[in-house]
Amino acid sequence: MKIFMLGGTGLLGAAGAKELIKRGHEVVSVALPPIPKDADIPQEMQLHLDNINTMSDEQIKQLLKGCEGFVFTAGVDERIEFEPPVYDVYHKYNIAPLARLLPFAKEVGVKKVIILGSYFAHFAKTMPQLELYKHHPYIRSRIDQENLALSFSDEKMEVMVLELPYIFGAQKGRKPVWMYYIDLLLPMKKKILFPKGGTTMLTVRQVGECIAGAIEKGKGGTCYPVGWENKTWSELLTLVTKYMGHPEKKVVTIPTFLYKLGAFKMAKDYKKKNIEPGLSPVEFVKLMTSNCFIDRSVIQNELGVTDDNIEEAIKDSIEYCMEIYNQNQKVVEMKAE
Repeated sequence: MKIFMLGGTGLLGAAGAKELIKRGHEVVSVALPPIPKDADIPQEMQLHLDNINTMSDEQIKQLLKGCEGFVFTAGVDERIEFEPPVYDVYHKYNIAPLARLLPFAKEVGVKKVIILGSYFAHFAKTMPQLELYKHHPYIRSRIDQENLALSFSDEKMEVMVLELPYIFGAQKGRKPVWMYYIDLLLPMKKKILFPKGGTTMLTVRQVGECIAGAIEKGKGGTCYPVGWENKTWSELLTLVTKYMGHPEKKVVTIPTFLYKLGAFKMAKDYKKKNIEPGLSPVEFVKLMTSNCFIDRSVIQNELGVTDDNIEEAIKDSIEYCMEIYNQNQKVVEMKAE
């Protein structure tokens, strides 16, 4: 199958392209320059370095022509900070491109569409009491993205969403999301103060299997909750500090009310800077202190995802973060263009 991928040089796009090519598929991709130095990008992928948002309709249709699959790995996440209203930024980069591209995909005969979304959308649906859609612009945008995408799904073109969680694995030359942990945890001398709760996670290789599995086996109109290994924050951060080279730092679970005080301070700091965060700090405490776990059986049974060494992936991610930090390396960062 010939597959068009938006964002094929990113951490997840490259993993998806690698797995698809390994299975005998052909991949053509549009991605923003530059390509990270030393990044493991499949040489067999037909790569066009360009900005999809500035390309003409005809240029896009020509790239899509002859493709049976379309994988959307582009967009921005909650790390991007902007002045209010931040929802407009998420709409511009996560929703508007799909509103433009999906009609073209259907017109040229694409059969399968895979959207890389967020596991926050899954919890917005399974934890309605937290009102995540109401309080968090980023989560609202991901739900709106899902609704838009699935509105195009029918018997001619099957559209599905992968609701992705924490993902471990490094891409040389690209700034890992986990640099956040380095900045947060290094100043803490002997104790890592963190709340209760936890998250689900998987490796970047497993994300590649999710993408390929959805192309080959996925069912249209489905939002797949993606998760493999469930860990409490204490379990995860114990591994993070270990691979930071600071195993002596002990993780201490603090009461939720203390964590919430810190969230109030964060909200005030954002307000002073005239920044609207994608995740409202105070309201996010409710989700952060929950066990945001997902049963692996969904992606294992329906998409054919196989086991992987999550601790090794955490090690790779954190050790690369420390390499960047200690050597002050210049790396490609997430950007909105």
